[in-house]
Amino acid sequence: MGAVTAGRGAHPGTLGYMAFGFGFVDAMYQTVTTVATVGFRELRPLSTGGKFFTMALILVGVSSTLYAFSVLIETLIEGRLLDSLGRHRMERSIGTMQDHVIICGWGRVGRSIASEVHDAGRSLVVIDNDADRLADSPYPTVIGDATEDAVLAAAGLDRASALIAAVDADAANSFIILSARATRPDLFIVARARSADSEEKLRRAGADRVVNPQHIGGARMAAFVLRPHVAEFVDVVMHDRNLEFRLEELPIPPGSQVAGKTLRDAAIRDRTGALVLAIRARGGELRTNPPPDTAIEPDGLLIAIGTEDELLSLAELVNNGTT
Repeated sequence: MGAVTAGRGAHPGTLGYMAFGFGFVDAMYQTVTTVATVGFRELRPLSTGGKFFTMALILVGVSSTLYAFSVLIETLIEGRLLDSLGRHRMERSIGTMQDHVIICGWGRVGRSIASEVHDAGRSLVVIDNDADRLADSPYPTVIGDATEDAVLAAAGLDRASALIAAVDADAANSFIILSARATRPDLFIVARARSADSEEKLRRAGADRVVNPQHIGGARMAAFVLRPHVAEFVDVVMHDRNLEFRLEELPIPPGSQVAGKTLRDAAIRDRTGALVLAIRARGGELRTNPPPDTAIEPDGLLIAIGTEDELLSLAELVNNGTT
């Protein structure tokens, strides 16, 4: 009775040997040595049935042990292997990108920027030093410190068209700008500033544009109070891609047929239907509401408003004659 009580919940092998007359401890010992295949002698002679039972126990026990071990190894290795393969595929994808945007920082500001860039049809790469934070990114990512040259290189800095330094520390953004500018003097760089005092420092570090999200947010909120309809119109034109009219900027290539002409001679409105709102000469300031005698200089920029078809016609006109 005691043996039966001791055997409740025991290994099936232990119960089996107990059925062949082994005591509980001997049955447990025999089971462990058999399943472990250590080759110790039997504690007592086995009958024919006991021998068949032992052979079956060895096969089942070894198979179960190997299966459990393989599942454990697979669980440990497969996760790392999949991560490694996924990272390798992502690195290859980044390696093929051209004229993409690099976004440094995957916080609230970085996520908002990435969404806008993606919706505009531009490819992008996100850099952040927090792997867990990047886990939910639907875009190609690089894990690391964006102030390091090797990390920026992994994001394709040499082939990027723009970089946005949007981490939450102004000092870190300054280092990112310095690193990127040293490698790519021609790169267009936009920096996030947390304080007004840092804006000029970020410009001196090499940023082409500096944005203070708090300042911009406050100005927009005030605009909705002071000029609600104007603010709504600008918001819709800039962000609603279902709107018939939209704003677009068009660089003027040196070989463009409109380069060197005035707005009157180029007859942009008559030929395309698009309206030029502003013009920038190379290295100059943006000139809004330009008069008809304003010259369109090579390597300058036009900002126009119109329908999608009108803006496409303007792009064709501007690029016509270039190679």
